[in-house]
Amino acid sequence: MIEIRSPHVTGAEVSWFAPICSDDYEFLGVPDNRLKSSFAHTSNILLTADKLGYRNILCPSSYQVGQDTLTFASAVAPQTQNINLLVAVRCGELHPPMLARTVATLDHILKGRLTINIISSEMPGETLDSRGRYQRSREVIQILKQAWTQDHIDFEGEFYNLKLSTTDPVRPYQQNGGPLLYFGGYSPDGKDLCAEHCDVYLMWPETEENLRGHMEDLTTRAAKYGRKIDYGLRVHMVVRETEAEARAAANRLVSKLDDVFGTEIRNRAQDAKTLGVALQAQAREQADSEGYVEPHMWTGIGRARSGCGAALVGDPDQILAKIKRYMDMGIRAFIFSGYPHLDECELFGRYVLPQLETVSLPQELGRIPNAVPETPLGVGDRR
Repeated sequence: MIEIRSPHVTGAEVSWFAPICSDDYEFLGVPDNRLKSSFAHTSNILLTADKLGYRNILCPSSYQVGQDTLTFASAVAPQTQNINLLVAVRCGELHPPMLARTVATLDHILKGRLTINIISSEMPGETLDSRGRYQRSREVIQILKQAWTQDHIDFEGEFYNLKLSTTDPVRPYQQNGGPLLYFGGYSPDGKDLCAEHCDVYLMWPETEENLRGHMEDLTTRAAKYGRKIDYGLRVHMVVRETEAEARAAANRLVSKLDDVFGTEIRNRAQDAKTLGVALQAQAREQADSEGYVEPHMWTGIGRARSGCGAALVGDPDQILAKIKRYMDMGIRAFIFSGYPHLDECELFGRYVLPQLETVSLPQELGRIPNAVPETPLGVGDRR
């Protein structure tokens, strides 16, 4: 059985992707300086998504080939109008009280349009097992929640021991718990962390049967903590006027791919050896000769990408029907992307997005106040 936190929500939070970690191509695996991870290029994608009506956008994190996520988000935030930012935070990268202050500052700049993607990978040059990585993330989240909901921080853990007499500098714009926490992870340690502390469980593309299994598992785990959570899907997109054109576009995308270089690209990421990446590889192994693991679910992108490794391929009606099937399962958040990201953002925005009822989850869950809050960074007194 699948239970969700937002059964009252009839629409979905439809998001796009800002490739701030050099993940943009015309031909997958063929570097193209026109599409490199510059601020000009990636901010243009984000601002285009804002104008087209996407409700959120993922700003990912990657040490090897990426811009700094929080710096990028802070620079682009004042230029946005309506879109939320889903900012990836690698737990352990910043001292938790300083992270809390950074988040509070960005949340006030965005007037509550901030969401957080919790990342639990090792730091560059570090070796830490799965249990340790997720325990560190758990402690960071617990400290953030103290910072956002209490007037002091008093925490003792395995990684952090902190006592602060005031949380004035770290009070966020959002109320009733602060920014929503999105989380993706497949190990038992990771799923337990999400069930206990996070708001949206993000999955990578698999068969509907497998996705349903993950959702049932998280429902059971969350119930043990007296909680319900929402579910999201991160998947690439190839949509064209006809199915034949969409399949041709998918084939063109990998037509110049050297699989040796593709493997090198996959192994660059900090998450390259995680269970989630292994599940994406398993989907490729189960796919048919053209790379489809189920109707309209194409796994070819995973040949040269760590993490999310499959795309929905089809005409607008086929893509819309597939999304609605996911929504009927209980999925309330989608993070789409495509190659090149600006082009596919515009194509999906033309063919499919206008036919979907879209929502902002922070608004639906009552996090954004009706007026500037009485926080020290808002209209409250600074003591």
